[in-house]
Amino acid sequence: MTSVFFDIDTQLDFVSPAGALYAPGAEGVIAAVERLNRHAASHGIVIVSTTDAHAENDVEFADWPPHCVAGSLGQRKPRATLIDKSVVAPNLDVLPEVAGAAQIVIEKQTVNMFEARTVAPLLERLGADRFVVYGVVTEVCVWHAARGLLRYGKPVAVVTDAVHAFRPDSGERALAELRAAGAALVSIGDVLASSHA
Repeated sequence: MTSVFFDIDTQLDFVSPAGALYAPGAEGVIAAVERLNRHAASHGIVIVSTTDAHAENDVEFADWPPHCVAGSLGQRKPRATLIDKSVVAPNLDVLPEVAGAAQIVIEKQTVNMFEARTVAPLLERLGADRFVVYGVVTEVCVWHAARGLLRYGKPVAVVTDAVHAFRPDSGERALAELRAAGAALVSIGDVLASSHA
């Protein structure tokens, strides 16, 4: 069974206390994401890391405070979550060459990664049988990613000790919704014990 790991939006503006749209306590998820990413890389499992890459006047800023402006410090991923042999895929019509990449960084401009033009062709190219999802924040971008992946009719696992919410109550509701929709709620230990390329 071919797995793909999805590291959702672990960027400094969300996970750093100095970040522009910090989710309090989210820095605690970095070690979990690092562990999962390194496990994936050592087992030949491709990591898809989504990242917001906004223009300074992005329309999303009508709903959210400005954050993750392309090229800014806050738009970067923490170094611990990065893997050698990575490829950045801007939100363009053409997917860059990803053969041999251990980590594919998808740039997006909305909370739903499936609105990035590169996601559907990337999933087709990767041909995964199973998706493992983690990152921030649970009730927004993680929820959208897992819901979209469930539409592919393949197993989706959300790693509950490697996600973080803006608010615990809304995060718990999001996880309950995902479980009801067919996602498995798993722990890091479950993933490490069962995953393979």
